[in-house]
Amino acid sequence: MRLQLLLSALIFPAAISAVDFPIHKEVLDNGLTVLLYPNSQAPTVSCRLFYVTGSVNEVPGSSGLAHILEHELFKGTKKVGVTDFAKDSVLMAKEDSVMALSQASAVAGDSISAKKFRAEYDSLVEEERKFMVKEELWSAYQQAGGTGLNAFTTDLMTAYIVTLPKNRVELFLYLESDRMQNAILREFYSERDVVREERRMRYDDRPSGRYFETLNGLIYEAFPYRVPTIGWPSDIMNLTREQAAEHYRKYYKPRNAILVLAGDLDTTQTMNLVKKYFAEIPSGEAFAPITVRDPEPAGEKRLTVYRPDAPHRMDFCFKTPGVGDSSLYALDIAEGVLNGRSGRLYKKLVEEKKLAVSASAGNSVNKYVSEFYISVTLRPDANPDSVEAIVWSELEKLKNEPVSARELEKVKNRAMMGLVESFLDMENVATQLAWYEMFGDYKILLNWPDQLGKVSPEAVQNVAKKTFKHKNATVGLLLKGEER
Repeated sequence: MRLQLLLSALIFPAAISAVDFPIHKEVLDNGLTVLLYPNSQAPTVSCRLFYVTGSVNEVPGSSGLAHILEHELFKGTKKVGVTDFAKDSVLMAKEDSVMALSQASAVAGDSISAKKFRAEYDSLVEEERKFMVKEELWSAYQQAGGTGLNAFTTDLMTAYIVTLPKNRVELFLYLESDRMQNAILREFYSERDVVREERRMRYDDRPSGRYFETLNGLIYEAFPYRVPTIGWPSDIMNLTREQAAEHYRKYYKPRNAILVLAGDLDTTQTMNLVKKYFAEIPSGEAFAPITVRDPEPAGEKRLTVYRPDAPHRMDFCFKTPGVGDSSLYALDIAEGVLNGRSGRLYKKLVEEKKLAVSASAGNSVNKYVSEFYISVTLRPDANPDSVEAIVWSELEKLKNEPVSARELEKVKNRAMMGLVESFLDMENVATQLAWYEMFGDYKILLNWPDQLGKVSPEAVQNVAKKTFKHKNATVGLLLKGEER
């Protein structure tokens, strides 16, 4: 029935209204935020636990901390992943001491001693592994019929996700409440090496990796979104288990956590289970408010990178207000006008001028600061100046010419259809509810259809005039050629 109402709204845009999901929200006394969405379309429940800690909370010297903790929290707890916790603890204490000596030797320039202590550490880890049960937590979910098991870290949070049969949800609550209280950061320095290699493969050795990282550092001058979530190489290799354990003990706790369950569940029974496993956990510490903001732009910022193996691409980024600001809905329409194979950029750059093989635009909303971006993959023989001129020309049209009523309706209908389709997937619903609650209020997501329906051509024109200025732009160019 709810889907039919949404589809009716697509045919009659004036009828677009807020999505009415029966969400149960409850905040426990210790600060844990719980969202439950009962939906019996399948006998499963999509489970999400977001820790609202990411690279935005990291300071110089600690970048990558949240990301390595994402890895480490799969290493088990005092109960999970170990056969003899007492012996395990003794070995880890020795490992920490030996690695402290290794790093101190490296800083002093004594590479021989550093290697000797590292070899001793590796021997201790091999001994510890005799008491470890590899990937026991992961296996527990798989044996219970879990699917979509994953974890990821962003600038704002670290997420642990899985979808389980409806009669196995208690397993999620047990394992995650245990992980919230009793995680043990085993094999820390070995895992640190894994993360460093991950960074090398994803960023350092990829033609676009360092380009995007450097471009992001231009977009954000002071705001901590400039900190790479994976961490800077030197920070990664100097993180200690003690440093990570302290961060975990303080912040991976209820007051910084959002628990979302969406699927075939009974609200009352499920809340009783949530309280059984989480209500007695101490709340933990709150992060200090993020007060730093970027200064007003001094002018257009540009980056040009040449790499022998690089694709020809051009990127434009405009910073916009944080999620919840009313202007972002008009920018959603601007995205729809410019983006996709039927969008103005593709038609002009790919089909008409044949200067590019792809062109896209996106309104990427985020907490504190958002971004509107345009990305173009150029043909090898295309003149970047010509491409840039066309992009600015299309932006000027948005500023000077109102979007037609037909085009506006088309964009709204296409956006609403995408929303309807996404709401049929409980995994997506659970993730989006957690994401928007992290932004400040899950209702922002549910009210989006109503807000989008109110956008007028004049609103699109006004926000384009405010946003698409040269002084607000960060422009990146990645070209194939010898490094200069």
